Amino acid sequence: MSKSDAVANGLAGAGGGIIAQIITYPLQTVNTRQQTERLAKKKRKDDEGLHGDSHPQRPATGTLFQVLQVIKAEGWGGLYSGLKPSLFGTAASQGIYYYFYQVFKNKAEAIAAAHKAKGRGDGTVGMFSWLVVAALAGSLNVLLTNPIWVLVTRMQTHTQAERKIVEGKKEALLREVSEGGSISPSVQVKLAELDTTKPRPYGTLHAAHEVYNEAGITGFWKGIIPTLIMVCNPSIQFMIYETSLKHLRARRSASKRGYKYPTALQVFLLGALAKLGATVSTYPLLVVKSRLQAKQEIGGNTSMRYSGTLDAIIKMIRYEGLPGFYKGMSTKIVQSVFAASVLFMVKEELVKAYTALVDKSKKVILNLSN
Repeated sequence: MSKSDAVANGLAGAGGGIIAQIITYPLQTVNTRQQTERLAKKKRKDDEGLHGDSHPQRPATGTLFQVLQVIKAEGWGGLYSGLKPSLFGTAASQGIYYYFYQVFKNKAEAIAAAHKAKGRGDGTVGMFSWLVVAALAGSLNVLLTNPIWVLVTRMQTHTQAERKIVEGKKEALLREVSEGGSISPSVQVKLAELDTTKPRPYGTLHAAHEVYNEAGITGFWKGIIPTLIMVCNPSIQFMIYETSLKHLRARRSASKRGYKYPTALQVFLLGALAKLGATVSTYPLLVVKSRLQAKQEIGGNTSMRYSGTLDAIIKMIRYEGLPGFYKGMSTKIVQSVFAASVLFMVKEELVKAYTALVDKSKKVILNLSN
């Protein structure tokens, strides 16, 4: 395959990614809020003295209920917070990933063919090689696009963070009242103001300014360590996908009809299977990444602020237990599996359309030259 094939795959990946993102974005917003909801499993008395009052665990609610709650509190726009940078990030991310994936894939196939010519191997790319190809493409993608996803996470969780800050201020005022024994007029005014406080408008530039003020330019690469480790997610995904696709194509070529390309439904199902396996195995890293990229001052509680990846893992284990690493996983499975299936299906259809167009153009040129 030529360099133009890599470009075609990059553009097709970007197109498929944008369509999948628009369709599944509300689920993504709810899932990010689920991941960054920081509730302690249990507080010991010594921890209460260090970190403030304990809060009871909130009852779990379903994804649909949370979607409806967002619509009720923030309108439909709440489900699409950060959509613009997310679409840009998706186009850039998928384009970069698929471009470099195809480039490295071409190299791997060329190396496999060279080995076959020398009498080593059957000329096909092995499973380990697929992992390396996907990992290299994923690492480049992460390093180039991480700042976009930091902004998207901030925008998706902004309302949640603002609500936590307001709740913290109300709790501080109520503690003063309990200590003083009576509510002064000034405290009543402050409580009334907090009850009517609404989240501030929060755009992309505001989010970027906030991230820069908090941590400087390095703040745009928060969560980069778990994100780089999560490169194994698409590696696992594409290993399953490419291996399954190769077997499917071999079966179709051996059939009587001999169609080379799998159907859109088959690609959809293969994409779903591949993404399901990758998501279940790497989800805890995704939660840690989201926690690091979200606003760290949530609740004003030191147990809920993380200085880095290791600090986040230790505090999550200590204050939330292992279940904390799997918050919102059911939502993520539905969102990511469906998004990946749509992406693969659209991408393959676009690549087939491009291939057919190129073949037709070549025939036209050949006929004109004759």
